[in-house]
Amino acid sequence: MLRPILIVLHQETSSPGRIGHALRRRGYALDVRRPRFGDPLPGTMAAHTGAIIFGGPMSANDTDEFIRREIDWLSVPLKETKPFLGICLGAQMLAHHLGSRVYRHPDGHAEVGYYPIRPTEIGRTVCDPWPEQVYQWHREGFDLPSGAELLAEGDAFPVQAFRIGSAYGVQFHPEVTHHTICRWTVRGHARTFLPGAKQRPAHFADRAVYDPAGRVWLAAFLDHWLGQAGE
Repeated sequence: MLRPILIVLHQETSSPGRIGHALRRRGYALDVRRPRFGDPLPGTMAAHTGAIIFGGPMSANDTDEFIRREIDWLSVPLKETKPFLGICLGAQMLAHHLGSRVYRHPDGHAEVGYYPIRPTEIGRTVCDPWPEQVYQWHREGFDLPSGAELLAEGDAFPVQAFRIGSAYGVQFHPEVTHHTICRWTVRGHARTFLPGAKQRPAHFADRAVYDPAGRVWLAAFLDHWLGQAGE
């Protein structure tokens, strides 16, 4: 029997989106935790196949107790070499845990909408092809952690995907659905006017062009990521 995937979310209304649907189709139950609202994190990954920390409006540099607790907890999947995936804030937490700088763009730029990424040669060994553009919603980035391998790079924020052992971090949001983009561009409408951000109509126009390749990439990536568990 497949062990569940630990899902860490940061908002009351957050969902694992397309990733959750894909995992369920593969036969995995989802163990959803929200440490921000008091849910505990396991002291061992023995009962889980892997773990995913999703995004949120917080910063990995924040001093909130739940942020520090999640960052410290990353030692558990890393020590046990269990598949881990950090998405946006989750990737920044992983980078922070590994000693890297998490920073705002020096010119105040944000990535909100679809933006180009370029896979590295190592990234192509993980899955190929990668989408030409991916969905972003962030104004902080991070440096490549020491000992990590760069999988994909971007322009305003150079580190877009990396891995270290069985842990992966992606700055972009492969989990978004049409509903997600509708919700984010309404509730976070002001962020679409940040320097470098794309306004709401472009999000949907670009989704029609780039989402099919993103869907194919996610399926291939999850197969690779789950394959590390040996189940």
